[in-house]
Amino acid sequence: MSATAMNGPRGGAVVTGAGRGLGRQIAELLADRGHQVLVTDVDEASAQAAADEIGRGAVAMAVDVRDAAQVEAARDAIVAAAGGIEVWVNNAGVLFTGPAWEQSAEQRKLILDVNAHGAINGTVAAIEAMRESGGHIVNIVSLAGLTAVPGEAVYAASKHAAIGFSLSTIQDLRLAGIKNVDISCICPDGIWTPMLHDKLDDPASALSFSGKLLQPEEVVAAVGKVLDKPRLVTAVPGWRGLVARFGDVLPGFGLAAVPLVVAQGRRTQRRMLRESC
Repeated sequence: MSATAMNGPRGGAVVTGAGRGLGRQIAELLADRGHQVLVTDVDEASAQAAADEIGRGAVAMAVDVRDAAQVEAARDAIVAAAGGIEVWVNNAGVLFTGPAWEQSAEQRKLILDVNAHGAINGTVAAIEAMRESGGHIVNIVSLAGLTAVPGEAVYAASKHAAIGFSLSTIQDLRLAGIKNVDISCICPDGIWTPMLHDKLDDPASALSFSGKLLQPEEVVAAVGKVLDKPRLVTAVPGWRGLVARFGDVLPGFGLAAVPLVVAQGRRTQRRMLRESC
């Protein structure tokens, strides 16, 4: 990546897992806002294709967020090219469904490493670059970070870890006197992206289909809002966040209600499966 490719009016921005889907659209939003965007993905070809489509000086880099050294290399590259980082979005994520005991140890480890450790690696790397000049870290979490999600237990654990880390770290920043770095968590309901495209016939994914599936643009809009006005936690849609919080405060209620919610999700899956045929 050449430094001249990223010269522009605003500071650098990094988006992980941006080769496709939601991450790619977030990268496009940041380019629209005048940032010099580094599109990262574990799949270098996907990252490069996304950067080429976005244009406006966007560049690509292969990054496995599980590897702190690769994440730090991405940080150093954008700092060298753009002079600093204004926005870092931890979007990379993986999902395997089903009860934890039916998943392989490798699947469980991958979920936790990418979704939790990856967010930690990105946040720490970004803070190192933002401490002097300031910046905003946006962690794409999930409603699964706010409540129990049957069929996605390990995924929910990884998202609870991400949001707990984020909220604790913003407190650490303030206690250290660092007031110019913000952290925001976006917690969307199910999003109609490639992560869910192959889950229509998967009963373990039913809860993700129990509400109205979001379009990526709705989550991108939420990212834009928190960049303009930092907010610690934003659920999308807001009412589903309230329901999730209610179930978390009263877990007995959630346990009793979940069969009804799952049944609604299964009906939606079957309807969408019929419509896709």
